[in-house]
Amino acid sequence: MPLPHLICRPAARGFRLIQLGLAVLGLALFSTWAAAQGRETLRILAWPGYADADLVRAFEKRHDVRVEVTLVESDDALWSRLRANRGGDFDVLAANTAELRRIIDDGLVQPLDLANIPNTRQQLPRFRDLASLPGVVRRGQVYAIPYTYSEMGLIYDRKQVPEPPATVGALWDPRFQGRVLAYNGSSHNFSLAAQSLGSKTPFRIPEADFRKVVDRLVALRRNVRTFYTSPEEAVELFRDNRIALMFANYGTQQLAMLKKAGLDVGYAIPREGALAWLDCWAVSRGAHNPRLAEAWINYTLEEPVSSALTARQGLANTLREPSHLPPGAGLVWLEPVEDAGRRAALWRRIIAGDTPERF
Repeated sequence: MPLPHLICRPAARGFRLIQLGLAVLGLALFSTWAAAQGRETLRILAWPGYADADLVRAFEKRHDVRVEVTLVESDDALWSRLRANRGGDFDVLAANTAELRRIIDDGLVQPLDLANIPNTRQQLPRFRDLASLPGVVRRGQVYAIPYTYSEMGLIYDRKQVPEPPATVGALWDPRFQGRVLAYNGSSHNFSLAAQSLGSKTPFRIPEADFRKVVDRLVALRRNVRTFYTSPEEAVELFRDNRIALMFANYGTQQLAMLKKAGLDVGYAIPREGALAWLDCWAVSRGAHNPRLAEAWINYTLEEPVSSALTARQGLANTLREPSHLPPGAGLVWLEPVEDAGRRAALWRRIIAGDTPERF
């Protein structure tokens, strides 16, 4: 009778060892999970290409934190996301200087401690002169640090457009009807339309001129193939629809992407001057750890990180002069507009198909 007992004991002991091993493994996994859950999280709101996965991982490892990246594809989307919870959903964000004014006015960001961002000393002199940059300093306090910039030129297919387009009016040229791409953004499109009508103040459209600008945008809607949002979408549309001409909202970033896709494209700065944006990092009013957010800003101003932005995205950084712009190229730096809300509301109606008579 003892035989079954002798046979079963090792089996029972083995089973208990398996149970013990599983329990230890489960405890280890739980500990790892708990440790990950306990790590601080940095929440970034930015544009495509500003927080690449490998660069994010390096920052996470250096600071033993987690990073969550939320990407936006228009100023309207950035404003909506940031304002939804009074800045409480994000710690650090990238916005252009024209948008910063209303972001600061609305109390959605907080002043920076430059002592925590020593890499600003590596920036070009014009970017270190923060007081000269619109929207960055308010009442003696610094609210943002320049990171990257680009002019919004015209990209064209060299086969269909043998000569570089000389004016932004080319976007309305009936010869290219159905072969034009434009950007789905309210503020920039109103400024672009005003510029095409000869305005010297495209960011401050007089009330008497608003109807003409709206009519001009309706005409643009009728001439384009469609309006894109992301640079990746623009590449697909350009490639698959025999596009002749595109307003490059993302500037040289799009030029680099199209060339990488094997397209024979050129880039032109129109005689009216190219609208140009300067994107800056800012810390949200709802940041959980402002010092960690400032550490991210400082990290992006390291030479390898800023250089990676230029090499991968084709965007200028604030540490080195860009090589693609000819001397004296006309740049029209974005400024706050007369009424961003009105522009956004009218733009929604325009792309929805409203006719001029209905405005």
